[in-house]
Amino acid sequence: MQPLLALARLIDRISAAIGRGVMWLILASILISAANAILRKVAPQLASNAWLELQWYLFGAAFMGAAAYTLQQNEHIRIDIFYGTRTRRTQHWIDLFGHVFFALPFCIIMSWLLVPYTLNAWRIGQVSTNAGGLLIWPARAILAAGFILLTAQVLAEIVKKIAVMTGRMEDPHPFVSAHHAAELEGAQLADTVARLNEEKR
Repeated sequence: MQPLLALARLIDRISAAIGRGVMWLILASILISAANAILRKVAPQLASNAWLELQWYLFGAAFMGAAAYTLQQNEHIRIDIFYGTRTRRTQHWIDLFGHVFFALPFCIIMSWLLVPYTLNAWRIGQVSTNAGGLLIWPARAILAAGFILLTAQVLAEIVKKIAVMTGRMEDPHPFVSAHHAAELEGAQLADTVARLNEEKR
């Protein structure tokens, strides 16, 4: 189990590095969007659909690049109506079942379909049908890479979940209900206000 946990930790580090890095692509997308909007008004001859599509590429890269990191941090969207009322052990079983029978097959299928889809676009030099549009294969490559990384992260989560359930490691994300989280946030805010008041005195 230890070699698998070591591999899971390596995948965690890769996902975290990529997830933190791609956040800058959002800023780049915003700046390009603003510049393109200004150019369309000030110098229309310099404006191009390529800038618009580049925004989409950058946003897509940020979304797909952060997907694995989001899963690793246990920040993905979950419907809490049922999950939040279960014991932590039951929640572990729900997570494990979801990872093995839903997330993993979906990610594998998407990776398997997107790799040849990307290679085909690269081989034929496919270009966007929009005037002045960009090559298609980088967008498809972003999707393929995102799902490959997400597949690896799902596998890492499965290994870690089994390790937690068998007592081989501590739970990295102990569940906190929305009510309890609000109480903790309120207490933290109260402590901060009290500390600021003390500093003013």
